[in-house]
Amino acid sequence: MLKSNSSDLTLIKRLLMEARPFWLHIIGIFMLGLVATPLALLTPLPIKIVVDNVVGTEPLPNLLTRLLPEAGAKSTIPLLTVAVSMLVITTLLTQLQELGVSLLKTYTGEKLVLDFRGKLFRHVQRLSLAYSDMRGTSDSSYRVQYDAPSIQYIAIDGIIPFLTSAVTIISMVYVTARIDWQLALVALTIAPILFILTQIYRRKLRTRSREVKKIESLALSVIQEVLTSIRVVKAFGQEDREQERFIQKSNEGFQARLHLTWVEEVFGLLLGLITALGSACVLLVGVNHVQQGIITLGSLLLVIGYLSQLYSPLNTMSRKAASLQSHLAGAERAFALLDEVPDVQERPNALPLKRAKGTFAFRNVSFAYQPEHPVLKCINFEIPSGTRLGIAGVTGAGKTTLVNLLTRFYDPTEGEILLDNIALKDYRLSDLRNQFAIVLQEPVLFSTTIAENIAYACPGATKEQIIQAAKAAGAHGFIQRLLQGYDTQVGERGMRLSGGERQRIALARAFLKQAPLLILDEPTSSVDVGTENAILEAMDRLMKGRTTFMIAHRESAFSICNMRLEIHHSTIGNIQGNIPLNDGIRQNVL
Repeated sequence: MLKSNSSDLTLIKRLLMEARPFWLHIIGIFMLGLVATPLALLTPLPIKIVVDNVVGTEPLPNLLTRLLPEAGAKSTIPLLTVAVSMLVITTLLTQLQELGVSLLKTYTGEKLVLDFRGKLFRHVQRLSLAYSDMRGTSDSSYRVQYDAPSIQYIAIDGIIPFLTSAVTIISMVYVTARIDWQLALVALTIAPILFILTQIYRRKLRTRSREVKKIESLALSVIQEVLTSIRVVKAFGQEDREQERFIQKSNEGFQARLHLTWVEEVFGLLLGLITALGSACVLLVGVNHVQQGIITLGSLLLVIGYLSQLYSPLNTMSRKAASLQSHLAGAERAFALLDEVPDVQERPNALPLKRAKGTFAFRNVSFAYQPEHPVLKCINFEIPSGTRLGIAGVTGAGKTTLVNLLTRFYDPTEGEILLDNIALKDYRLSDLRNQFAIVLQEPVLFSTTIAENIAYACPGATKEQIIQAAKAAGAHGFIQRLLQGYDTQVGERGMRLSGGERQRIALARAFLKQAPLLILDEPTSSVDVGTENAILEAMDRLMKGRTTFMIAHRESAFSICNMRLEIHHSTIGNIQGNIPLNDGIRQNVL
């Protein structure tokens, strides 16, 4: 697992490995970037020609002497025309080069981020529920949405300019040294100073960046909590209080971001001062060399032009090395999420499961979210295929935890659960979960149409199959009365429908799946008696031929069950029905 204090090199290597599918694009960006170096070398050359050969009387460079006829070389008009043409052509080529780089960088960067976000999102969906319970969803959302783009900056906006700047610096130093090696040496004296300064600020910037991201993630969690619980907030009139809580968290983020900006700008100020001192030294030495006749005035202007091209990449390298820290902090967080290992693991040679028969056995099953607080202790029972098991118990007794173990949302801390005489851990995880249809106390609907919500259990279902499932769930009647029927948008979490309507759509989804195993978690607790009777009738039809686990508090819900299990103080307090126990004892109460 990647540690939070990973070195820059480790993070960059891993990010480049993530970018492997786009290496050709990145190389293309780099090669286009290199074109900027000869263009930068040509940019100040027209000024030298104008100063030395048009205005002044210095001899023409050898290249121009070969290109121009003897008569043209002695006239200022052809020379001025060449200088002006060179300036226009160089500018045009520079703009075209920048356009090509910009388009390729945008395409490659966006694709990189899209793929990396997709990988993170896929992984976070496969993490155990324990991770979401502990960290919350907002932290994962922040990492997927805001930390993932670090790969774009580091791989494209960070490393490539760094490398092209290095090539530019080498080229500029070489050309400047050919003109006046002493000026080149003076210009380079600031390089070690910039390197030391960058190293000093690198750690400060990484630490501040981590703090900013952590605080901003907390502010995002406030938004998510409030918007997902907006009815409760409004019911208790806590809008102002929640706003104050959000402003407080956001203000902490503001202060942290301001401090980070201060550190970045102080670093930039020091860079500017150092490069200004370097330019001043070159200018002093250069003027002295012109006065001594070592170089011409045009050559000095050319060196000054190259000096800006030299210091600009030096500044770029220093700033990139510093600003890279913010994005490396984001990369740390993204990879930390990617390195999270699900608590529920699939075994290497897991068995396939096409369709379960539905016999279950709990053998000394215990479970605890925290070691000191057991939720289930030594649960032992068996049920045959087709059993309709009602699970009763006070709130917090462990009923929902017990059914969560069936789908391997969690694994027992002790003991094992068998399905058709094979431990759940021995099955492929996707195959196991595909055996279940689940209807919860608060139905989960997505912000789309009724038809798409029903078909969520079976995306390839036809309209006829969806309608048949709705009829079986007793939902077809109220759906037909809606203006848009099955194409009606249900709103966020289905809030445009009543509780009973949402529950029947959830039942229709379960009918459509045709799974052999069924989990019903208090499906009638939030509806009235009339609606409860209709839902019970639908559930009775749904249970036929299926092994069912139904959690309920109302006695009426158990009327469609043939067995009943009561959980009391984390253990089985009472069993009613024909349920064989592991010790061979059978209780026949019903």
